[in-house]
Amino acid sequence: MTADWRARLDARAAAPPLRERRPLRLAAGGAEIGSVESALGRRLVAAGLPVAEDAGGFAVDGDPDASLASLARWLHAQGLAGRWRDELLSVTDASGIVHAAIERAAVRPLGITTHAVHLAGRQAGGRWWLQQRALDKATDPGLWDTLMGGLVADRESLAQTLERETWEEAGLRVADLQGLVRHGDLLVRRPVSEGYMVERIAVFEAVVPAPLQPVNQDGEVLRFELVDTATLQRRLADDAFTLEAALVLLQVLDGAAR
Repeated sequence: MTADWRARLDARAAAPPLRERRPLRLAAGGAEIGSVESALGRRLVAAGLPVAEDAGGFAVDGDPDASLASLARWLHAQGLAGRWRDELLSVTDASGIVHAAIERAAVRPLGITTHAVHLAGRQAGGRWWLQQRALDKATDPGLWDTLMGGLVADRESLAQTLERETWEEAGLRVADLQGLVRHGDLLVRRPVSEGYMVERIAVFEAVVPAPLQPVNQDGEVLRFELVDTATLQRRLADDAFTLEAALVLLQVLDGAAR
């Protein structure tokens, strides 16, 4: 893993939008909660949705939850949203204050920040548990990932997400893990097929004590594999991981090296 490779990875995690985007606010002059492409913003206004042009951007009118729900339904009906999940995510401003909730499928077209948790798992001897994403995943099918990675649901704490996702993806209970430590946060900003991704990731690491082994519960993991550090680093250098997982694992490896 060369310095040039690390630089390319960092550049991918801080990539500008492919097309001009304008701020999306709650009410005229209100909190900025995301961004939309100019053309899409004008389509939202023309469609009679609760959106108006405002101060160089667009403002969502009316009750935030109801208005954002109507935007999400319209985006989905127009084929402009991701896969509909019936999962609500919190809508926050730059300081992290929660203002509303919105269907997960609509966050990328509206440039709304998502919050995620990733857990790097290893054995006491130093080998790492990795998951290979299911081949029917909407994003990055078949690529390698951390032991667990998932989005924080609306009004859910990081601890609650860590517990829920660790069980759903790996069939493990946090209480059974050892040496749980947080390695800070990562911020990823990059274009994706549905729009623009802005995601803040809380990075965790823990030891999975033998003889415990991860077993997927939700059908979103193809398989798990236990690998040594050399294999992990080789797969990283081969770009075999999702971008977010690669960044998380590098942060954990950097922390372990200190």
